[in-house]
Amino acid sequence: MKPPVFDYVAPESLDGALDALAEHGYDAKILSGGQSLIPLLNFRLAQPGILIDLNRIGGLDEIRLDESGNLRIGGMTRVGTLEREPLVAEHAPLLFETVPSIAHPQIRNRGTVGGSLAHADPSGELPVIAVASGAQLTLRSPKGERTVAAEDFFVGLMTTDLAMDEILVEVSLPPLPPRTGTAFVEIARRLGDYAQAGVAAVVTLGDDDRVADARLVYLSAGDIPMQAPRAVELLRAEGVSEAVIEKAARLAAAEEIEPSDDIHASAAFKRHLATVVTKRALAVAIERARS
Repeated sequence: MKPPVFDYVAPESLDGALDALAEHGYDAKILSGGQSLIPLLNFRLAQPGILIDLNRIGGLDEIRLDESGNLRIGGMTRVGTLEREPLVAEHAPLLFETVPSIAHPQIRNRGTVGGSLAHADPSGELPVIAVASGAQLTLRSPKGERTVAAEDFFVGLMTTDLAMDEILVEVSLPPLPPRTGTAFVEIARRLGDYAQAGVAAVVTLGDDDRVADARLVYLSAGDIPMQAPRAVELLRAEGVSEAVIEKAARLAAAEEIEPSDDIHASAAFKRHLATVVTKRALAVAIERARS
């Protein structure tokens, strides 16, 4: 299919983009990488009156380390850039490990970090990694700037806290605490396909080798990135034996995620896969924390 008729503007400054967005309101859509938006246009699932293209705006694709050790990633950073950037490999190992699982190289080389997060596909990897990493998202509007925690940003199926006049301009990932290990595991029919199940695990061990803190965040398991706080509390209370990991994985899969049937897998099969990926991810994250 072909997209509906729309107007097009490509401002050369962020202020120009924000002015255009404020002027056209709900009739406007932001175009960054276009890997999600263009298919929606072609299927007539989105019918904006105007596209505001961010690709001529400089300074939105920087990756830098700030004075507090936070890794700051511009919203227009291409996903493919993340797998070639030494700062990401050194300071955001969970993100670095995950990127090769995102779609295909052609899509990663065009798709953007901000576009993926704003699209908020529950089967997307980047929203899960943002939540698991404790990311802070910077949103800009004509009225100024605000920061939202990733876990508060995703509010429903492909719905976020992003206001009509806001653009996601930067993502900030905090440094990992000492003795913290991370892992990402997903299962798909083929590399690059939508995952049937996946989880990001972040585990911090105390000096006594017990779990001091952890996060388990799932994709393709509900309308938003799904967390498993009860499974985490179980790990904190009972330790990191193989039996406890099995128990935590089954608890998360049975009671803390909300998968639904789709063309990729049934809800029941997704719960089974969630158990599998949780055990694998926890084992790897714990071993990395120890080493």
